[in-house]
Amino acid sequence: MRFTTILFLFITFISFSQDINKHQWKNRVLLVYTDNVNSSEFKNQTLILQEHKKELLEIKILVYRFSKDVYNFNFKENWQKSNSLYKKYVHNLKSFKVLLIGLDGGIKLEQNSVLKSNKLFALIDGMPMRKRELKNKN
Repeated sequence: MRFTTILFLFITFISFSQDINKHQWKNRVLLVYTDNVNSSEFKNQTLILQEHKKELLEIKILVYRFSKDVYNFNFKENWQKSNSLYKKYVHNLKSFKVLLIGLDGGIKLEQNSVLKSNKLFALIDGMPMRKRELKNKN
């Protein structure tokens, strides 16, 4: 029984990690962590991002909101059980964290305060791959 539980948790962790990895070279990923989904920081960050859903799609950003034991993908109603994002990306005791993962899979921004939309868009627009996207679009 114990081995089965460990095996299940390991497979869940591996498969979820692959979910994040499947976005590499296709989408940027914004991770929003909170230790309390009712906190004002988390609610404010969610509101800012939801107000800019169209712009986020244009710059290829997918949003994962997560806490210690659950996550939510692109503002869907249901929260899924998993702690793999927490284990992989939360290495301090901060109660709130925002991380931007670029198309190449590297962390491009990590901060412990609400990320304003103008900062996010300026950061993305300054990236070489985004500049290339805009050049190819025109």
